[in-house]
Amino acid sequence: MTVHLVGAGPGDPELLTVKALRLLQSAEVVVYDRLADRSIVALASPHAELIDVGKAPGHNTPQDMISALLIHLGRDGREVVRLKGGDPFVFGRGGEEALALAEAGVPFTVVPGISSSIAGPAAAGIPVTHRTVARTVTTVTGTCGNGADAPEWPALAPLVTAGGTLVVLMGVANRHRYVHILLAEGVRPDLPVAIIERATRSDQRIVRTTLDGLPDADVSNPATIVIGEVVAIGDDLRSARLQQCDDVVADRRRWAIRHR
Repeated sequence: MTVHLVGAGPGDPELLTVKALRLLQSAEVVVYDRLADRSIVALASPHAELIDVGKAPGHNTPQDMISALLIHLGRDGREVVRLKGGDPFVFGRGGEEALALAEAGVPFTVVPGISSSIAGPAAAGIPVTHRTVARTVTTVTGTCGNGADAPEWPALAPLVTAGGTLVVLMGVANRHRYVHILLAEGVRPDLPVAIIERATRSDQRIVRTTLDGLPDADVSNPATIVIGEVVAIGDDLRSARLQQCDDVVADRRRWAIRHR
């Protein structure tokens, strides 16, 4: 049998790929993360064993233990879906799990998912690139520790000051620290920022602020943070859509009056 590293996407079940849904409904075991929306986990076969290995305060399954579990399940001859929020290879440690399975000789496949780094801004009407505003986009993790996965924030500042878009995943908890670094490196304090909480889900919430206002913004995880001038483009698009809606309503009212 095979272990399938499957991207669950940003949260909306309708954004699952057809292949992801097929594997989820036929799996004997589903090993899922905290960021995999429960409505997606619920699509699994009613006969599947569900194993929660999500990382959250008070519930932190070590990565080596997760990899060992996948190897054990794969060697046991069971059809396994490892369901990961977003895309397995975008800050999802899917690469580490794939290497562990390969070294153990366990067959595996990778099913890409829509990353929140793209879906979050899109759900808020923000294009991460725009020919006249931003020709580059950089996605980073909000980790600010001394570990190997911590970004070099001073090196990212020139990309932003040059007009690039910076998308930060898992960036709520440490935002005070990296905002301080970016400001110290010369990034404009009034640079537009959008925080998209629970992107694409029914309770999605968008908070707009500036770089210097980001540390004090009332936001919570899971959230995608977009830093750059494209946020203002998104505001323009939103205003245009609202105006179009108003125009449609006005047209309908005029038609109704004429046909009384």
